[in-house]
This record gives sequence, C-alpha cells and structure tokens, in this order.
Amino acid sequence: MANLNKVMLIGRLTRDPEIKEFSNGGKVANIGFVVNNRRKNQQSGQWEEVPVWVDLKAFNRESGRKLADLVEKYLHKGHQVYIEGHLVLEEWTGKEDGKKQSKMVVYADEIEFLGKREDGTAGNRESKEPATAEAAGAGGEGVDEVPF
Repeated sequence: MANLNKVMLIGRLTRDPEIKEFSNGGKVANIGFVVNNRRKNQQSGQWEEVPVWVDLKAFNRESGRKLADLVEKYLHKGHQVYIEGHLVLEEWTGKEDGKKQSKMVVYADEIEFLGKREDGTAGNRESKEPATAEAAGAGGEGVDEVPF
C-alpha cells in the first residue's frame, strides 16, 4: 500500500517567526500561518473566506538548506509564502496536568517568498531584501523573488 505525506500551502505569516536554538547547534523557526478556504454562505449566497490557522516549523538541516536561518532573516508577519512540507503529529505530556497532548504541525521542506501584503508594506523590494536566490544565498539562478 502506497503512502503520501505532502502539504502545499500558500498563505501569510500571522506573526513574526519565533526562533529557537538547540544545545547541539540546531535551530527551528516556529511560524504562525493562515490560509483561506472559500465557502458559500447558505443564507446570503455570497462566497466568503474562512481562515485555517496552521502551525509550521522550519529547521536548519545538517546537510542541505538552512531554512530556519532564511526564515529568521527574511520573513515577517504579513509576508505571503508558498510552503511545501509534510505533516507531523507532535505529542507531549502537559507540565501542569500531566495529560498527554498532541497537535498536527507542518514541517517545511521548501519555502518560497511570494510577495508583500496588500497594504504595500513589508515587501521584498521596499524592505531592500535581496531580489534573487543567489543574493539570498539560496543558490538559484534567474529568480525574481527570494526562494528559500
């Protein structure tokens, strides 16, 4: 039986990423993220946006891309990004009540910066962030935006 665990999302950061460093030198960026689903309101007949709140994590990899570093340097609340990743069920025991808890999180495998907010702030060109992957240290060629 085949299995597939792949997530592709386009949405916006709901807050500035929270960066945590580990004692072994690793790093993770915790990202609040929102995507919108569209549904038709049964009373009004109008289409409306319904937010879906997602927790994302981007890690620095020993071999490969340092996504947490790139997120820390270039992404802020309101930025629109494309995320490609996979689902992980995180489980822990609550400190106060000792109960087992869990939540589904998307671990980012690829991140691509798409653009600024609609109000014109925090954009690539306006904030003087690198305009190409090469300038951002991502190794891409001929790219108009900062791919991660």
